Amino acid sequence: MRVAYDPQIFCGQKYGGISRYFCELASRIANNHQVDIKIAAPMSINAYLESLPKEIVSGFRSPLSENQLKLPQRIAGIALGDILLRHMQPDIVHETYYLKYPIGPRKAVRVLTIYDMIHEKFESQFQYGNKTSIHKSIAAKRSDHIICISEHTKKDAIEILGIDPNKISVIHLGFDLTSNCVGEKKIERNINKPYLLYVGSRGGYKNFSTLLEAFATSVLLKSEFRLVCFGGGSFDTQELTLIKSFNLNQEQIIQVSGDDKKLAIYYQQASLFVFPSLYEGFGIPPLEAMSYNCPVVCSNTSSIPEVVGNAGKYFDPNNVKNMQETIEQVIQSPETQNSLINTGKQRLKQFSWDKCASETLNTYRNLL
Repeated sequence: MRVAYDPQIFCGQKYGGISRYFCELASRIANNHQVDIKIAAPMSINAYLESLPKEIVSGFRSPLSENQLKLPQRIAGIALGDILLRHMQPDIVHETYYLKYPIGPRKAVRVLTIYDMIHEKFESQFQYGNKTSIHKSIAAKRSDHIICISEHTKKDAIEILGIDPNKISVIHLGFDLTSNCVGEKKIERNINKPYLLYVGSRGGYKNFSTLLEAFATSVLLKSEFRLVCFGGGSFDTQELTLIKSFNLNQEQIIQVSGDDKKLAIYYQQASLFVFPSLYEGFGIPPLEAMSYNCPVVCSNTSSIPEVVGNAGKYFDPNNVKNMQETIEQVIQSPETQNSLINTGKQRLKQFSWDKCASETLNTYRNLL
C-alpha cells in the first residue's frame, strides 16, 4: 500500500498543530513495512519535517523564510507537489488542508481530515474574502473518506456541509509534550505568586477577554494569583488597553514564550490550567496539562467535554460569574485538585499518537 500526504500544509506552516499531526502519523505508519508512506513537500518551510527519516520526505526546503513565502511561491510548491504525487503513484492521497482542486493522480483514493468548523461558526472573526469554508466544502465533496478529529467536529461537518455520516471516521489526536520535557524545574521569569496558566492564541473564539474579566472581578484571584499566558505572541495594543480597563497590570497578567520544554515547566508549576475557548475541534492543551499533574478548568462547549471527560471542572464560557466561581472553587480546594489530577492520569490513557496512527492506518486499509 502506497500512501502520500500532499504539500499544502508543509509549504504554508513552519510550526503548528496540523503539520505536526501529519508528521506524527507518517513517522509511525512508516514503521509498518507493508506501507510505503511519503510526504510530497517541495518548497517546504516546515520545521517538523527535519526530524523525519529522509526516505519519507520528497522535496526540498524553501530558501525563503516563512514570512517571505508568499502566495505565488505556495502555489508553485503545490504545483510541484502535484508532479511529485503523480510520479509516486500512491494508492491513497491524504490531503493535508482544503484545496479547491485535487492534486496528484486522479485514480488515487482521497482522504481528507476536517479539524474543526471554526471558519463556518465564527465567520466574522476571519478576514473578508477568506475562502477556507468554500474550499473545505469542495474538498469534502470530492473525498472518498473523511477523518474528523472529534465526534463534535463530525456532527458539525454533517450539519453544515451535509456530508454522509457513513463517509466519516472519528479518530482522536494524541499528544506528546512529555516526551523530552521531564525533569525541568526552573521558570526563567520571576513570578512571585502562584499562577493560573493559559496557553496559546488569545483572539476571538479563544475567549481570553472573558477570562481576563473573570480574573479581574475576583478579589481572591486578583490579589493572590497571577495569570500567565504562554505563547500567542506579546500583548497587542487592544489587549493592553483591555488589561488596563480592568485595573490590572503586567505584573498580574504575564505573557511568556518558549519551546515545549519551557511550556512543560509552566504546566508543572501552575496552580491551575484554564481553557476558556468557545469552540475547539479537539483541544490538546488540557491533555498536556493533565500529563504534568496540573488541574484543568475548562469550557463546557464543543469537543472539550469529549476530550477532557470527567478529568476537568467545567464552566459556561459565556458567563463571567460562573467562570470566576468555578476557578475559585477549584483553587481553594486541594481535594478537588487532587481528584482532577488523579482522574486526569486515567483519562490520558485514551489518547496517544500511536493510537491515532493505528486507527488511521486501519482506515486506509479499509478503503482499499
